[in-house]
Amino acid sequence: MPIINITVSGKPDTALSSRIAASVSELTAAHLRKDPTITAIVVTYADPEHWFAGGKSLAEQDTNSFWLDIKVVDGTNTKHEMAAYLEAIFGRFEQLLGRVHHESYVLVHEVSAAAYGYGGETQEFRYISGRLKSGD
Repeated sequence: MPIINITVSGKPDTALSSRIAASVSELTAAHLRKDPTITAIVVTYADPEHWFAGGKSLAEQDTNSFWLDIKVVDGTNTKHEMAAYLEAIFGRFEQLLGRVHHESYVLVHEVSAAAYGYGGETQEFRYISGRLKSGD
């Protein structure tokens, strides 16, 4: 159920966007146990001439970068799972983009179940409704 926003350096590329979305969905399911059928991913592109890391543009450094921002319900993942996710994401982007600048980031936002949801229902509502239906 996460929403994942990804910005990568470079010109818009439909095929690359598809590979990124598939890879990120796969890794998010494997490491954070998030259902890929309700995972939303947005891929945007930023010109390397206008992306700076360490005081120089990525174009000057002849390198690539990415920024991945994901929102998940607080308490649904362990620190170990999140650390493994960050490591796997960085490794996959090195495969997808080639040389990736060390200053490429992943941010996992842990948000309240009462303040997060989709389809007009919060995750807290879904949890409580599921418990009531199961008789717990």
